Amino acid sequence: MRLTKILLLPLLTLAFISCDNNETAKIEAPSTYEFTRNGESSVSFTGQTTRIQMASELTSAMMDFDNTTEELLLEMYRNETAEGGDADPFQNEDLNEATKNIKGKVAASTDYFSSNTQLSAEIKNEFEGWLSAQVQDVFPNENTQAAPGQPGQIADGSSARYVNGKGFEYNQLVGKSLIGALMADQMLNNYLSTAVLDAGTNREDNSNGTLADGANYTDMEHKWDEAYGYLFGNADNPANPAIGEGNGFLNTYLGRVDADEDFAGIGQETFDAFILGRAAIEAGAYDIRDEQAQIIRENISTVIAVRAVYYLQSGKNALDQATPDYGAAFHDLSEAYGFLYSLKFSRVPNSDSPYLGMQEIDEMLAQLEAGQGLWDVEPSTLDEISETIAAQFEFTVSQAAN
Repeated sequence: MRLTKILLLPLLTLAFISCDNNETAKIEAPSTYEFTRNGESSVSFTGQTTRIQMASELTSAMMDFDNTTEELLLEMYRNETAEGGDADPFQNEDLNEATKNIKGKVAASTDYFSSNTQLSAEIKNEFEGWLSAQVQDVFPNENTQAAPGQPGQIADGSSARYVNGKGFEYNQLVGKSLIGALMADQMLNNYLSTAVLDAGTNREDNSNGTLADGANYTDMEHKWDEAYGYLFGNADNPANPAIGEGNGFLNTYLGRVDADEDFAGIGQETFDAFILGRAAIEAGAYDIRDEQAQIIRENISTVIAVRAVYYLQSGKNALDQATPDYGAAFHDLSEAYGFLYSLKFSRVPNSDSPYLGMQEIDEMLAQLEAGQGLWDVEPSTLDEISETIAAQFEFTVSQAAN
């Protein structure tokens, strides 16, 4: 997170130097994410809103022991009608009519996966494995006491958690891992990528005001909007969203990190960067656009890292006591697993790489799964993983653990 913040006021004119023509580009940046052309909105991110809503229904269905089937979960993930399958898997009829799906956009960014389709397929299939295991392994043991090697339920205060034989909640693995594999990857490594923003004749068309077929936006404007949609697209008022508004995905955790005094302001800074970047596109100030993309990459990556460390430390504290609170610990560490998995899709500003390599993250995840998994993971292991993550970012373990 950068210490220097840009204050955006309604139609405040900011002056920047455009690298393209070495002339001053005056950018009118509104205070909300509202952009118009010919008196009508030029903003569109309906596909992103649809996928966030699909992901929300999917994770909820994973806990519906009475009505959910393996076939249903896979159909919600794929949204394709298989032979004998559920043609209308969602409760929201608009989602059933949508042609979008979750799976197609998982690990599918241009920058990270266009040249590595095998890895993309492996990640997509890993989610299917978690969905199937929830029904095959956890559902039959709904009323069984969980134990090492035994899936079932475990108490967490007045709540019951449902875990696999190694103590993991599959619904948390799916939900928190989608934050990275779907939302952050598409945002940071696809729609904010110059390879996507400037694809084909996008830059020339944008500079000339050439609109996409049948649309009120240029292709470049639309790509930027789609990145925005993965963060704020399911807010009650997407143009002026509440930071942290609850959908259980990126905006929720942006808000939780922003509420920590050690990271206060990260939410507004990210929102402002999206607005200024979009305004810069309209002004043809592509250097300013790219600067805002780097701010967003840094901040969203930081949010994922902070929450990974937060849950690792919360889980450690629940385990590291005279009588371990396994239910609370397993819930927190399942969330930690998902955020750690999501770090694979983080992006160091001005680079083509995540903050931690995928192999390094896989090794950390393997440490959580080793042996009996969370039943015998050592607090020292959780500290080591936390320190490794924090070392790649400008925060300490104690700051993230607040």
